[in-house]
Amino acid sequence: MEKRRRILQAVLLTGACAMIAYGLVSGEGLIVLHKAVRICMECIGLG
Repeated sequence: MEKRRRILQAVLLTGACAMIAYGLVSGEGLIVLHKAVRICMECIGLG
């Protein structure tokens, strides 16, 4: 059971890292950053 859990953790971690890398390569990180800045500016009333 413990070995199965470790394998599942490794698979999920690898998948998550692959998705993060794909998002960064495709430019999604910059889009998310722009949206976050826009939301924060609206929340504090500067936008």
